[in-house]
Amino acid sequence: MEVFQQFINGLSLGSIYALIALGYTMVYGIIQLINFAHGDVLMVGAYVGWFGMTGLHMNVFAALATSMVVCSLLGMIIERVAYKPLRNSSRIAVLITAIGVSLFLEYTMMYFMGAKVRAYPDLPSYLAGSFTIIIGPVSVTIKTIQLVIIGISVLLMLALQFIVKQTRIGKAMRAVSQDPEAARLMGINVDTTISLTFAIGSALAGAAGVLWGVYYTSINPLMGIMPGLEAFVAAVLGGIGLIPGALLGAYIVGLLQTGAIALNLSLFRDAVVFVVLILILIIKPAGLLGKNVKEKV
Repeated sequence: MEVFQQFINGLSLGSIYALIALGYTMVYGIIQLINFAHGDVLMVGAYVGWFGMTGLHMNVFAALATSMVVCSLLGMIIERVAYKPLRNSSRIAVLITAIGVSLFLEYTMMYFMGAKVRAYPDLPSYLAGSFTIIIGPVSVTIKTIQLVIIGISVLLMLALQFIVKQTRIGKAMRAVSQDPEAARLMGINVDTTISLTFAIGSALAGAAGVLWGVYYTSINPLMGIMPGLEAFVAAVLGGIGLIPGALLGAYIVGLLQTGAIALNLSLFRDAVVFVVLILILIIKPAGLLGKNVKEKV
């Protein structure tokens, strides 16, 4: 049935959104910044993967690893050059800067690579196959690449969870997110912690860019706008600043979009997501897993 088929499609799409949303929510959790350039880091990652596969003849996994490294460095550069000088500035100044960085990445890539759509190379035979599961009247076709996308995303999410919960840098991230000044007094290098947070979040976006290119087979310099926006919606939906919230929101967004397609509402797939977001935020402004926090004035 179409519903079950779109459920599988929604899981694979939601896995990509989850990797992007994690970058949004990590940065917001540390310094309360909405990094609107994050979707364009995904775009850069997609191009790095494309060049690795077409120009350097890498396989998908090597191209993905290379994209993660390049995007992590890019994320650190963006934080140091664009955001660090504005750390004590108003939020509107930082927001405008984030939009400026986004446009800079888009049109820099357009200048060097052109505006035309680039096609990702064909997948090798071991990734291009599919198989069908039949249970009674239900028949679902699952592509091998969908399983690979879900598997890679889950592995990266588990790695992130290990870093946050079990490593010193993860403990430093949690301390800085709670109280940056107290963390500084305890000997934590806040600037380095913030830079590493950008690096990790950007690496995940780079991986998502390669997976997006492999799944949808084409990329362009403006491709990061809508995935970035959808992932931001996912982070807000689940509870901005919360890693479990980003994961939950991402899979909900993926399932909502593919569900709209199953109901012949493909033209309104983005509108459906925003309508659900508005309804949930009316009922629970902090998101599904967020908690309302009272601030002293």
